[in-house]
Amino acid sequence: MDLISNLSLGLSIALQPHNLAFCFVGCLLGTLVGVLPGIGPTATIAMLLPITLGLDPSTSLIMLAGIYYGAQYGGSTTAILINLPGESSSAVTAIDGYQMAKRGRAGIALAAAALGSFFAGTVATVVLALFAPPLAKAALKFGSPEYFSLMVLGLVCAIALAHGSILKATAMIIVGLLFGLVGADLYSGAQRFTFGIPELSDELNFVSVAVGVFGIAEILRNLQNETDRDVMVKKVTGLWPTREDFRRMAGPVVRGTALGSILGVLPGGGAILAAFASYTVEKRISRRPQEFGKGAIEGVAGPESANNAGAQTSFIPMLTLGIPANPVMALMIGAMIIQGIVPGPNVVNQNPELFWGIIASMWAGNLMLVLLNLPLIGLWVRLLTIPYYLLFPAIMAFAAIGIYSINSNPYDLYTLTLFGALGYALVRFGCEPAPLLLGFVLGPMLEEHLRRAMIISRGDPTVFLTRPISAVLLVIAAIVLAVVLMPSVRRKREEVFVEED
Repeated sequence: MDLISNLSLGLSIALQPHNLAFCFVGCLLGTLVGVLPGIGPTATIAMLLPITLGLDPSTSLIMLAGIYYGAQYGGSTTAILINLPGESSSAVTAIDGYQMAKRGRAGIALAAAALGSFFAGTVATVVLALFAPPLAKAALKFGSPEYFSLMVLGLVCAIALAHGSILKATAMIIVGLLFGLVGADLYSGAQRFTFGIPELSDELNFVSVAVGVFGIAEILRNLQNETDRDVMVKKVTGLWPTREDFRRMAGPVVRGTALGSILGVLPGGGAILAAFASYTVEKRISRRPQEFGKGAIEGVAGPESANNAGAQTSFIPMLTLGIPANPVMALMIGAMIIQGIVPGPNVVNQNPELFWGIIASMWAGNLMLVLLNLPLIGLWVRLLTIPYYLLFPAIMAFAAIGIYSINSNPYDLYTLTLFGALGYALVRFGCEPAPLLLGFVLGPMLEEHLRRAMIISRGDPTVFLTRPISAVLLVIAAIVLAVVLMPSVRRKREEVFVEED
């Protein structure tokens, strides 16, 4: 009965006209940034954070959530039609989706992606509603040692699932942790890493860092790498799959949903990993493995279901533990902090309207996305004809105005510029910025729980090993790190996580 009453509360929040309107705006923007390669939900949410200051907490997070899972839908459109994934998790969809389009089955491929995504999103929302509250209740029993160990495990998983070199991912985590320590010491008030600059005494502006590292840096990279795009703009027909198509889709959709629901919880790149895992599973169990890579509908339905389920279950650790599973969830935590909400297990009790409103809004959002994606395919593809040199400067100006509007502090614009240049340099040197942001968000919390645990234990570091839950989490972190350093696993990891340009 508690679940039903809680969902009723969530629906009463999600179905309010203004929340439905902002959910629609989020889904629309998410689809747009998913279609346009090079922007992505992370940069978009980072640049929209200033706008959320003027909104109710539930409304702002409903809109930001819509952007995130909307981008998972939109990324499949260009992956199928022009072999250009709008989202990294849609890269595997392009393998068979584009081949189906070349054979005149683009409509069927798009319908398979949309319907599979809708089913996966609906099921993942149920999983979120069922498992998030018990996990939050269990997390209330955590002390500082358990939270410290949990964050260590999260950072290790982020390293394991990051793109590229493990060494570089580790370095990015450390750099992010150091940036998170800038400002006044938590207990003594002493200035750290401020270099005599008064504006740094209140720590680095989260929004400026996020927009710089993801938004500005990504735009600079795409402006440099812009090439002529052969955009195929034509009417897509035959959107409804045949009975045989439905039969071949059913199994992959269910298996992809299950994989995504489980892997999406992992910190780092759970949705991306789920998409690749689904494709691998379907190819291995298929009676027609020779069709994969040549237009197999299973290669579209499975991965699309997996990445959408993974996108939505990634909200579980964010809402229940205050631990981000990916950079977008880190930004969501930032949005909560901006609104004066402390992320963690108390959210479900102290802000039930927010907690259940987000979950219930996902059902409405998934329905909106099905209605948005298929009828507006022609519009989305035509947007690809806008030159980047016109589109991106306008986005950069919008980002700068948004940053300045938060505190009316010109120094925030200097921070934006500095981290934009840093983010661009990191990308040029092959370093993924996502672990940096995760380290930046978790750094202050990691330090707080470490020092609090040491104070409680009177300086005894064994407190992290003598408490069972903390010890188990640290052992799991050590095992994950050991496994990912194995030569065979490292080679396989490099094959799966290829940075998409």
